[in-house]
Amino acid sequence: MQPTLFATCLAAVIACAFQASAQSAFDFSAPPVGKEAGTLMVRLRAIGVIPLDSSSSISVIGGHVNATAQAAPEVDFSYFITDNVALELIAATTRHSVSASDTVLGHVDVGTVWALPPTLTVQYHFFPHERLSPYLGAGINATFFYGASAAGFPVNTVSFSNNVGAAIQAGVDYNIGGHWFANLDVKQIFLNTTASINHGVIKARTALNPLVVGAGIGYRF
Repeated sequence: MQPTLFATCLAAVIACAFQASAQSAFDFSAPPVGKEAGTLMVRLRAIGVIPLDSSSSISVIGGHVNATAQAAPEVDFSYFITDNVALELIAATTRHSVSASDTVLGHVDVGTVWALPPTLTVQYHFFPHERLSPYLGAGINATFFYGASAAGFPVNTVSFSNNVGAAIQAGVDYNIGGHWFANLDVKQIFLNTTASINHGVIKARTALNPLVVGAGIGYRF
């Protein structure tokens, strides 16, 4: 999903939420609706993706892999199977700069890459009918890397392997009023990837394990 298309999708989600609540979009004084089985909640968050590299190795030149943190918009959809149990699917994409440090060549800029990490979690929501409703979740993440660009000599080409890993999360929703919710959410994604540099002459393996911290607003249909 290209960044422009992703932004268009976010705009469409926001438009749908406002259309669905056109008569009372900003009526936060309305009685809170809580969370109920068979309903859908759509949230828009601002997130920070923070790679927490726990281990890495680079063939031939040695050293350590570094990836930059990045901020981005995120949209998620939560469907409530019961009042307490929901399935959440998130979508976001971020661009990261990658480098290698402590190599025999010193510091090396590797390049940039886009990451698309759709994540599906099963959540348990505590106190679903109260204004303040925390939740815990666990699930699976599939991260796809695209749009990789090499930094230039000595890195002439670079690509990154896609991978699947586990995800855990904790968060809280606050029913502002009516169908509107404020949200805070933290996810830990367990992700490994291998970078192939200069057509595989050099391989860099790393456990990125990004921490995803987000805050935003949601609408429960």
